[in-house]
Amino acid sequence: MKKHLKQLDLKRIRITDSLFGEYVNKVSEKIIPHQWKILNDQLEDSEPTYCIHNFRIAAGEEKGERKGVVFQDTDLYKWLEAVAYTIAGGRGEHLEELADQVIDLIGKAQEPDGYLNTYFSVNAPAKKWTNLVEGHELYTAGHMIEAAVAYYQATGKEKILNIAKKNADLICRVFGTGKGQKRGYPGHQEIELALVKLYRETGKKIYLQQARYFIQERGRNPNYLQAEIAGRGHPEFFPEFERYDLEYSQAHKPPVEQDEAVGHAVREMYMCSAMADLAGEDADSGLMEACSRIWENMTTRRMYITGGIGSSGFRERFTTDYDLPNSTNYSETCASIGVMMFGQRMAAITGDASYYDYVEKALYNTVIAGINIAGDRYFYVNPLEVVPEFCTEHTYMEHVKPVRQKWFGVACCPPNVGRTLASLGQYIYAEDEEGVYINQFISSTADTEIKESRMKIKMDSTLLQDGKVQLQVQSSGPGILNIRIPWYSEKWECVQNGISIKTQPDKGYQRLCISPGDTRISIDFHVVPRWMGANDQVRADAGKTALMKGPLVYCLEEKENGRFLSEIFVEENTSIEENAPAEELVGNVPTLSYKGIRVRNKGADGENQLYGSVELEKEEVSLRAVPYCMWNNRGQGEMLVWHKLRI
Repeated sequence: MKKHLKQLDLKRIRITDSLFGEYVNKVSEKIIPHQWKILNDQLEDSEPTYCIHNFRIAAGEEKGERKGVVFQDTDLYKWLEAVAYTIAGGRGEHLEELADQVIDLIGKAQEPDGYLNTYFSVNAPAKKWTNLVEGHELYTAGHMIEAAVAYYQATGKEKILNIAKKNADLICRVFGTGKGQKRGYPGHQEIELALVKLYRETGKKIYLQQARYFIQERGRNPNYLQAEIAGRGHPEFFPEFERYDLEYSQAHKPPVEQDEAVGHAVREMYMCSAMADLAGEDADSGLMEACSRIWENMTTRRMYITGGIGSSGFRERFTTDYDLPNSTNYSETCASIGVMMFGQRMAAITGDASYYDYVEKALYNTVIAGINIAGDRYFYVNPLEVVPEFCTEHTYMEHVKPVRQKWFGVACCPPNVGRTLASLGQYIYAEDEEGVYINQFISSTADTEIKESRMKIKMDSTLLQDGKVQLQVQSSGPGILNIRIPWYSEKWECVQNGISIKTQPDKGYQRLCISPGDTRISIDFHVVPRWMGANDQVRADAGKTALMKGPLVYCLEEKENGRFLSEIFVEENTSIEENAPAEELVGNVPTLSYKGIRVRNKGADGENQLYGSVELEKEEVSLRAVPYCMWNNRGQGEMLVWHKLRI
């Protein structure tokens, strides 16, 4: 098995896109400073995080009680990782001094043997490594290691990398099959993919071996997590774990034997990302086959049209095939970020562009829906249908919020969005020993070296408007440019230096030979609005249709279309018109308009009449849809993705 693709250095990529440029600029201008205030509990009317306070206690700088969730430290690590990517992307020099101060604080909180976790250092030093099911020690360490590698790569400063190595060395001593070691593994996966990153940066194979151990040991009998649960008798941190099932954490059987996307959706994606990494590093066909099985099950039976995964609010998890409810689903923002991570790695191993179709779907819909345009409000959960008055606490709908929130008690998603947007360039471009791959059509520039040739690329994309992508390539020598052909473009035209290219795509890529000098390439994808339907087995979408243009899912909002969106029907294949973007939204993305029929039952419309006879009243209405990713940027109201069909 040959690993085909690797990421371009973020220092060599600059994003200029009208849509994503807005979000990426917000990372340094708004998101990182805003989150810093939250981590310091300086924001009014927001749940306290205690995050920096906890580190200062662990560092001996302050006295007091360590508060917040057991994995609160990860908020700071993901913030630091976002800072690192922002610096690499040329937008974060002003943040470097603050980041260095944060790293000094982290270093002071680390114990002499390398242990680093404010909860267990301060509140429960005698309980270190005793609750892998709930304690999140290895998960927290993983996010610290990811931040360390990113910051070292961005700045060349070794302090945080040395902190990470010291912590990783401790983990390698504590866990394993040797005498005196614990044969445990994390309840929440993350350390595995982080150790692979640390191995790739340092070259120390012990980190790769440790990542492999955690994957191989998981789910074996006797089952470590099951024994730990039985020994403790009751949950220590999370009461909802009273009836804990091993499938929730993908520990019901060894990962190499798994066939379906199961359990907690974020855990699954982080584990699969590590499995794909290891499959590539070790040429492990067994792991690769397991990844392929899980990916196929997820994308063909357990994924929303928006790229969301995890259909149950109960434990944020997958359920079963085709169970995809629209108003009660979870579709956690972090889980779709996990889809991007997993898909990118599968593409790297296989060289198959189809994985990036799903990366694109998750990115353009659920991931950027997770943050508002202003950069200071967040969705944790991403439903496809919302009636605000139904989103009430202490009910089965309490996980669904009708508006984005300032922050959350469990706030994994906000900093995760920040680090993903800051590192967006790694999803746009990739490279191998022959040339460059263009995986997302986001206006940007890239500068890289292939063998002894230097290649500069300038991409101007109006994909979302008219399907056109213009490329200017300057190369000092020969090379290959591979351009992904997206799933929604049933036909396309590619012109290179005035000559139409007719060759067939290879694994979903249009392969172009680049000669020394200047090359101009024009790609015209067939990107038009289209009505989509679901498999008949998705009962929630039976007799319904959804609207897409290119990678974007569209939705109706109450603002333009009134209340009771559930009354609306559309005719099969109703014609669609493209209109000017909504003034309050960003990215110059068109809105879509079409005709519909509003159906009311006048036989039961009295204020005190719940049921009655059938007396339908029909009214033709004009409808206007906006991109799903931008819903709730103009006030609270109903939202609907799947329309009822009038046959």
